[in-house]
Amino acid sequence: MSARATRRTVLAAETESGVFPPLDPKRAVRALRRADPKLARLIALAGPCRLSPTHYPPFRALFRSIVYQQLSGKAAATILGRVLALFAPKEFPDPEDVLRLDDAALRAAGLSRNKLLAVRDLAQKTLDGVVPDLQALARMDDQEIIDRCDAVRGVGRWTVEMMLIFNLGRPDVLPVDDLGVRKGAQRVYGLRKLPDAKKLEKLAEPWRPWRSVGSWYMWRAAELPRGTL
Repeated sequence: MSARATRRTVLAAETESGVFPPLDPKRAVRALRRADPKLARLIALAGPCRLSPTHYPPFRALFRSIVYQQLSGKAAATILGRVLALFAPKEFPDPEDVLRLDDAALRAAGLSRNKLLAVRDLAQKTLDGVVPDLQALARMDDQEIIDRCDAVRGVGRWTVEMMLIFNLGRPDVLPVDDLGVRKGAQRVYGLRKLPDAKKLEKLAEPWRPWRSVGSWYMWRAAELPRGTL
């Protein structure tokens, strides 16, 4: 068995045992360079992987994601700041706090009606145990987390995948519907059109078990000046 196959086997065994290996960007980059020459060239241009998971509780991570949906970063940050100020001196509200506060206050802080309904549903489903806590998440595989959190109003698969990558630091997530990842793959692999999910999965197969880091580099590829790759 090759060294690469052995590493995959070890990681698979850890996952099957309920132990999910932490994201290790340096180890991932070494493996990706060996596995994919085109990705190796991108890594040389983009530099070290700067993925640094936040490890917020799922309620906090998804709450922020809901507020940020369909807004520029600056506008979303302003609204989030106003919402959080409603719960001062707490740094971040608990689900009970969100359910106790009246609609008018949250709307005045800048939440749309749809986002108001979404954060209330998130709070209730967190209290009901539908949205797990960090300790429970540690024992779940990626798909189980997606299935549980996708039950929240306004939270879809992509939102949960972003939480898996940027908050939980899961190493092998491939967001096949993300436009930035698709644009990056189109540039790295010289494709005439954006890859669909099936094509992207095929291109990313050599990245296993580090597809989260491979995806991070696709975002970087999409940002590079034209003609760089």
